[in-house]
Amino acid sequence: MQLIGMMDSPYVRRVAIALAMYGIPCEHRALSVFRHFDEFAKTNPVVKAPTLITDDGTMLVDSSLILDYLDHKAAPQRRLMPEDLALRAKALHLIGFALAACEKTMQHVYEDMLRPKEKRHEPWVARVRTQLHGAYGQLEAELAAHQGNGWLLGDWVMLPDITIAVAWRFTQFVLLDEVDPARYPALAAFSARAEALPAFVETPLE
Repeated sequence: MQLIGMMDSPYVRRVAIALAMYGIPCEHRALSVFRHFDEFAKTNPVVKAPTLITDDGTMLVDSSLILDYLDHKAAPQRRLMPEDLALRAKALHLIGFALAACEKTMQHVYEDMLRPKEKRHEPWVARVRTQLHGAYGQLEAELAAHQGNGWLLGDWVMLPDITIAVAWRFTQFVLLDEVDPARYPALAAFSARAEALPAFVETPLE
């Protein structure tokens, strides 16, 4: 299998960390959707990261679809999504807010990086900022209310834990001045704990 994309994408990184935790070997091709557009397009004409090429040559795009495939491919004892419907709903609830934070962070970055300043629509930027803080406010409340020393769904790291930690690290990397860790202490502590795990250390944000 091949995972294509850069680790500075939270979507690529969460797939890479999950692969490590599944114990599924995979070649990583570090292609940027910006710097390597033409080369990336030779594999995937949509030029979307992450792209996963399975062992039989099937191309999968979108991190959530890729992770659904990988979770079914992994050994049952190493799966990162629960089978129990109530726990699965909780997992999807948490992942949804973490992915919303990723999306709003990305939109904020694109406004700063790609749109000429004179063409920025400040009401839109303010709306994105509100949505970003809304997502992190929800996750901060969830983490602050969490009981016990385990992870969010039990004693081991699962996909909601990975996605939340990766989202927070990404936002801190690209929007440090916008999202103050002091405003979200539970999230900051949770992410730091996750980032100390081998699968995270071996898959650094670059």
